[in-house]
Amino acid sequence: MKTTTTRLAAALGGLLLATGVQAQENKLYLFNWTQYMDPAIIEAFEAKYDAEVVQSYYNSLPEMFAKLNTGGVAQYDIIVPSNYYVPRLIETGMVQKLDKSKIPNLDNIMEQFSNPSYDPQSAYTAPYQWGVTGLVYNTETFPDAPKSWSLMFDPEVNESYPFALMGDGQVTMGAGCAYLGHGYDCTDLDAWKETARMLLETKNRNNFSGFIEGTPALQQLARGVSHVAMSYNGDYLFYREENPKAFENIEFMIPDEGTEKWVDVMMIPSQAPNPELAHKFINFILDAKIGAQLSNYNYYASPNAAAVPYLDEVLTKPPVLPTEEDLARLSFTPTLKGKDLQVFTQIWTEVKSR
Repeated sequence: MKTTTTRLAAALGGLLLATGVQAQENKLYLFNWTQYMDPAIIEAFEAKYDAEVVQSYYNSLPEMFAKLNTGGVAQYDIIVPSNYYVPRLIETGMVQKLDKSKIPNLDNIMEQFSNPSYDPQSAYTAPYQWGVTGLVYNTETFPDAPKSWSLMFDPEVNESYPFALMGDGQVTMGAGCAYLGHGYDCTDLDAWKETARMLLETKNRNNFSGFIEGTPALQQLARGVSHVAMSYNGDYLFYREENPKAFENIEFMIPDEGTEKWVDVMMIPSQAPNPELAHKFINFILDAKIGAQLSNYNYYASPNAAAVPYLDEVLTKPPVLPTEEDLARLSFTPTLKGKDLQVFTQIWTEVKSR
């Protein structure tokens, strides 16, 4: 009888252990931007794979990178960085290659997003959404606003109304470079120094309200705390559709001097707890109807060719899809490496601290 009881206890213990392992295997940890995922998509994925999705959020790429660098590579299964952080994540060993045999829906991706410069052969990334960083401003404050970064950088154009810059150094420096005629994607040291001097003068003006990321910046504009800021076209449209009255006098602009076109991608950290489920999640997002559902929810452009027939009309025109003229003014934020990254980081740290 003892033997039977012992065996039964051992069997039950093994069953409980197996159940616990299975529960862990069916849990996906997603690290994503805020306001960037339709809850209904998460529910559908959980139902299809009998899984639980645990979501964590960040407001900037430096914030995401810092979290990964302090153990996050073993805490998350999916991250959603922007294109110019991809090479940095690969070179530091923070991410793993995709097993494309487990992601058949990669065939749905538009050609322009296949084998991109930031990830040749698309070995590590699958595109999630793409968009534009531009200016958002109050049209009552600036009824005749120039289509220009001068709304922030020229004190004669904006002498006294509060404005905010982004805390992401490459994006803000890129905007400054563009305004000074060096191009948004400038990497020249002299151009950086000139831009840094201008930004120091800009942030020391009385109407500078701080470094604020894109989503919080929109909320400040809606409350009248700021009158000009940098933000993203999809976030702008999302909030305008959610609260038309608060955003009736707020517009999104692509400055004539040029600005950023970005692609956010899905990647799997190098020590992801559940890479198998992560591959299933990527394939799920790249489904035609799910891809359209994602864009219809967050108002960003889809890189999914198969999703196009299912997209809402608002996603087929500005500000989501820029005009041909504006498209010609867009550039990817350059990826900085080695000494260039060190020099840029020193310059940007000085800009923020002085």
